[in-house]
Amino acid sequence: MALPQLLSSLRLPVIGSPLFIISNPKLVIAQCTAGIVGSFPALNARPASQLDEWLAEITEALAAWNAAHPDQPAAPFAVNQIVHRSNDRLEHDMLLCAKYKVPIVITSLGARPEVNQGVHSWGGMVLHDVINQTFAHKAIDKGADGLIVVAAGAGGHAGTQSPFALVQETRAWFDGPIVLSGAIASGNAILAAQAMGADLAYIGSAFIATDEARAVDAYKQMIVASSAQDIVYSSLFTGVHGNYLRGSIASAGLDPDHLPEGDPSKMDFAAALGGAKAWKDIWGCGQGIGAVRKVQGAAALVEQLSAEYRAARLRLCGG
Repeated sequence: MALPQLLSSLRLPVIGSPLFIISNPKLVIAQCTAGIVGSFPALNARPASQLDEWLAEITEALAAWNAAHPDQPAAPFAVNQIVHRSNDRLEHDMLLCAKYKVPIVITSLGARPEVNQGVHSWGGMVLHDVINQTFAHKAIDKGADGLIVVAAGAGGHAGTQSPFALVQETRAWFDGPIVLSGAIASGNAILAAQAMGADLAYIGSAFIATDEARAVDAYKQMIVASSAQDIVYSSLFTGVHGNYLRGSIASAGLDPDHLPEGDPSKMDFAAALGGAKAWKDIWGCGQGIGAVRKVQGAAALVEQLSAEYRAARLRLCGG
């Protein structure tokens, strides 16, 4: 099945993943105007009324870019909605997405038919993130248009399966859009994702180390200085397993090698532990960060990834 026009016209087959706390309009606009899908979690806009302002800012900036660059239009943007029942903002935030006809909605932590139907009512597309085939089938059965398969090594909430197995088993029954997430931070990895059967790559951690990202400098510098061995997989901080930077855990006064299990029944994105709030002081990050060697602008990072991708295609595919 060919990719829908919304995704097939990207200058680089990449979605910048929604980064909790970190993604903001400035980063999204930079990603979209550079030619990849930019995204942010709706919950990043606080208070809830700020979401209206953010959506207006992004929509207006991309429209202005398109008017000034008709031969190089911006990529579409996406909003991530946590559809878990604990999110008491979902209805409010979906109404604003409808107001601005958000092109792509990324749903996480549950599949809700009514959410998918709502997005379809204004002509939008739903991509749902999953960590295994059980969740993948449920998402498609409930009306999602595509899947973001989250493999081992992805930043933040992540699965445990190899990307080879996850993409292979998904592609065996699903011919719609597949986006691969997990340790992707180079042009070579983007091409590898396509070679194994995915349509697009999902890149998050590399964009934390950009000028536009709403992350403290220490977070960005720790990404530059770290590698895969500095990533810790734990459920302690939110009740759901995820990958975090070892250095941030140690800085919070915890032993990264001896963390207790979290309680999934108490999943809370603002969970506090010893004064260190999850995601704010305990920094999510994926295993691909060995490829991140400096902090730079988002557009410069996309250009770097594009050059690496073109070189990889030329080397391996002859063009």
